[in-house]
Amino acid sequence: MKVKFPPNNSKVLVKKLREQKLRAGQPFMINTKELGTTECYLEYPDGAIVLVSAQQSKTDINILRKLSDDEAKGLRKKLSFAELV
Repeated sequence: MKVKFPPNNSKVLVKKLREQKLRAGQPFMINTKELGTTECYLEYPDGAIVLVSAQQSKTDINILRKLSDDEAKGLRKKLSFAELV
């Protein structure tokens, strides 16, 4: 499935890609400057967000913790992401 993205607007592009991935049942990776270089968040279609870390092999991930509902809502608000659930 191809999605048309508006030109030259990376924020809109990221939001559309996120929506596409979540609606397709796939997790969406969220990187923020506050996390370490091997860490990121994974947002799942059910609304859960987990903090993960890449293993040495870089093919496996380690789940560090699941964000609380309030933390997940706060992260979405900070990133201006709509709740899709």
